[in-house]
Amino acid sequence: MLVIPRLDYGNATLTGLPASQLRRLQSVLNAAVRLIHRSSRSEHVTPMLRDLHWLRSPEHIDFKLAVLVYRCLHSLAPRHLSDHIQCVADSNHRHLRSSFSLQLVIRRTQLSTVGDRAFPVAGSRLWNSLPPVVTSAPTFSVFRNRLKTYFFPDHFPRNCFLHVVLYIVFSNGLAVLYFRTL
Repeated sequence: MLVIPRLDYGNATLTGLPASQLRRLQSVLNAAVRLIHRSSRSEHVTPMLRDLHWLRSPEHIDFKLAVLVYRCLHSLAPRHLSDHIQCVADSNHRHLRSSFSLQLVIRRTQLSTVGDRAFPVAGSRLWNSLPPVVTSAPTFSVFRNRLKTYFFPDHFPRNCFLHVVLYIVFSNGLAVLYFRTL
């Protein structure tokens, strides 16, 4: 269990890594899973990851980044991080449809290689890609639960799950129905 905190350290800086580097991180995670389950290298790791409720490296990095953005938006993160995250509603002085959404401003960058991996850019882009049912969570624990539920089906093949997650979000008096096959 000491592997996960080491992999979690500085996850925001791991966003946008090349696939070759992510494969190296995933191999460390797979080795930890095999150690916990006391299985051989020839056994498939996907069922073991599912049993532990662990996400693969890319989804885990996105999970940690989204959690950090949520903390910034709800004043649960250090100010030096929170100051770089800005809602679209706060930046517009006009009343637009987007000012009622939970979307974040994505800053322009000079370099797409490094600048797009910066926390304010990558975090805002990830946050804007999440469905409203996840971003509108009232508490931190509910947010983490919904976010994990959102990322978990992407983590495993579709044939591993046979049910549907159904969300109803009430927004401005309207019921919006979101469903996703798991």
